[in-house]
Amino acid sequence: MILRKKIDKILEMFLVILMTALVLDVVWQVASRYLFSNPSSFTDELAVFLLIWVGMAGAAYVKGKNEHLAIDILPEKLKPPKKNRLMVFINILIILFSLTIMVIGGAWLVYTRFRLGQVSSALQVPIGYVYIIVPISGLLMIYYSLDDIRKLNKEYKTLINSKNKKN
Repeated sequence: MILRKKIDKILEMFLVILMTALVLDVVWQVASRYLFSNPSSFTDELAVFLLIWVGMAGAAYVKGKNEHLAIDILPEKLKPPKKNRLMVFINILIILFSLTIMVIGGAWLVYTRFRLGQVSSALQVPIGYVYIIVPISGLLMIYYSLDDIRKLNKEYKTLINSKNKKN
C-alpha cells in the first residue's frame, strides 16, 4: 500500500510537469506564430510527443485511481461475491492486455525504433524515447491490477469469513 501511494505521488508530479510543459509549448507556438510572425519549428513536434506521454502516463494514473472510463451496469447489479469475482476477472484482462500489447508490443516498438535509428525531424530526438512510455505505462497498469486483485481477494476472504460466522 505504501509503494502504491509513492508510485501515485511520483506519477502525479510527473503528469503535472508534462502538462505544464505541454501548455507552455502550445502557448509559445501560438505566440511565435501570431505575435512574432515567426513560427517555431519544433513546437508542433514537441506538443505531439508530450501529448503521447500525457496520454499514456495518464492512462496508468487513472487505472491506479480506478477512475477510468467504465460501464458499471453489470457490477452494480451483482451481489458482493459475484461482483468481486467479476472485478478480479476484469483486472486479469487488463493485465493480459497490458502485458501483450503495451509491455511486449511497446518494448518491440521501442527496440525497433532504436535499432532503425529513427530520429524526429525537428527535434532530432531518437523516436524510441518517444515510445518508451508505452511499456512503462503497461508495467504500471499491471502493478495496479495485481494490487487491485490482492485487495479484492482480501475483501472476498473477509466477506466469506463474516458470512460463515453468521451461520
